[in-house]
Amino acid sequence: MPLVLNFLDTNSVLVDYLRSERQIINPTFVLEEQVVHQSNMLLDISRKPLDNELEIKLQELFNEVKSLIRTGNRNDALDLLQANFVAVKEHLGSGGGGIEEAAIVDVIALGYMAIGDLKMVGNLLDMGQKFLIVFAYVIDKEPLSPHHGLLSAFEFLYSYCIQEEYLLCLNKVVDGLTDDEPILDSVLMHMGSMYSALGKFEQSILLYRRALAIIEREYGSSSTFLIPPLLGLGKVLGFIGRATKAVDMYQRAISILESSRGLESEKLVVPLFALGNLLIKDKATDAESPFMRILNIYTKLYGANDGRVGMAMCSVANAKCAKGILSVSEWIVFASLSLLLFPLRSLGDVDEAIQLYREALQVLKDSKYVTLDDDMMEKIRIDLAELLHEVGRAQEGQDLLEECLLITEKYRGKEHPSTVTHLINLATSYSRSKNFVEAERLLRTSLRIMMKSVGPDDQSITFPMLHLAVTLYNLHKHEEAEQLALEVLHIRETAFGKESPPVGEALDCLVSIQSKLEKDDSELLELLKRVLRIQEKAFGPDSEEVMETLIKIVYFLDKMGRRDEKFPLQKRLSMLRNKYKQTVRF
Repeated sequence: MPLVLNFLDTNSVLVDYLRSERQIINPTFVLEEQVVHQSNMLLDISRKPLDNELEIKLQELFNEVKSLIRTGNRNDALDLLQANFVAVKEHLGSGGGGIEEAAIVDVIALGYMAIGDLKMVGNLLDMGQKFLIVFAYVIDKEPLSPHHGLLSAFEFLYSYCIQEEYLLCLNKVVDGLTDDEPILDSVLMHMGSMYSALGKFEQSILLYRRALAIIEREYGSSSTFLIPPLLGLGKVLGFIGRATKAVDMYQRAISILESSRGLESEKLVVPLFALGNLLIKDKATDAESPFMRILNIYTKLYGANDGRVGMAMCSVANAKCAKGILSVSEWIVFASLSLLLFPLRSLGDVDEAIQLYREALQVLKDSKYVTLDDDMMEKIRIDLAELLHEVGRAQEGQDLLEECLLITEKYRGKEHPSTVTHLINLATSYSRSKNFVEAERLLRTSLRIMMKSVGPDDQSITFPMLHLAVTLYNLHKHEEAEQLALEVLHIRETAFGKESPPVGEALDCLVSIQSKLEKDDSELLELLKRVLRIQEKAFGPDSEEVMETLIKIVYFLDKMGRRDEKFPLQKRLSMLRNKYKQTVRF
């Protein structure tokens, strides 16, 4: 069958259908929540305080917004932010505007970011830039005219920004700001962070670099005040593929903290984690070192049985597992050859990774650092289960998946929608073990629960529905499998569009089922050609998805005796096979 069943991400039962079928779920970086907390503490550093009374009021405003969000009073939080936003606009209209207003807008934008209103954040960021533009213009040597006032300057410069390239305007304006303005560096860093969240990476880089330069000129190249902009720059640069420069930022931050706080300071966890997270994508061999340092730091500070140690162990296990594994297709080749050519340990110290995961789970359980039903614990169990399945220890992996299901049923109930993830994962495990009868039972249960939760036409039900179609195919219940596949196809065409990858996946499955029902070969060939068009558009003409579909098309053309059409596709297929054979490195 064309559909490869993968374990689900535990964060949601709404599966990302665009993910490649061959992609495994990478082990989570379970330190992330803790590192984000520490990073936020670092970002609270400002080299110069604003007026103490205003600073206290701003902190109180943000704390109140966060409190309202935590208690579920989202509308009250929005009302509070909107009231402050209106007040700032009125102040601007009466002729006020400067760094204080920029700081207020900055805090309001952070509040909207916490709520998740990114559109409003974008508007506020633009407004915050305009405050800085006004402030820069007023302190410039050649203001427009004494009678124009701040509002006129605001309107003039705003028009100028619209007419000229936005970033060029921003560079010109920022050059006019003096470096000793209170909290300017903090405002720039907050705005850089929010622009990054909005996907405006170049603006984010400019803001971070400006903040970095301001702090560096006043406090020197070794100041700990440099850490927040360095971390911000590293994150953005890494996200847009400038990994080498990102590594430089993180390593500089690490060096500064080592010099000022010592080699075993807990403050090092933030940049070490960020560095390991970046390296694991392309240089997994190098990623183990920063994670090991985090593990050693936590072990020395809190002891071997602390929950933070357990989380650090998971990150080390993730790095060990990733070493030498370049893709799932390569993993499969290596795993199939490992017993003949080299020990499994050469695949990335997998045995050590499994042991670390098990020890980490035990530490987290004994320390009660998180509850048994915590999402983090659940994710670790599923990551370990996936790894155990990949190395042929299916029963151990299946036991972990059953544990996940039992814990969720205990804490949330047997019919709770969150059980669907674990039902599907267990069904996947049973399918791998060829126990399709049990897989069918689990999938029917998951489908029934989902239909109660989201309705029969929601796109999210198509994931277990297609899994069930595959399982029924393997049980030779082809007629029912076909009906389910057709239903999936209809729902996905409506939800995603007729040329979307999820539709291509459903068509591919349908072809396999209908071929067993001996449907007309010419009709099946047309469906496969449609799949090919979708895959070429979504994944590229030289993708592995395209190669797999070409194999099926060539088969049907040969079966139908259409050799003139077959030969050019066969040549293309041969080239793709050679390409992907060469990508597997020993």
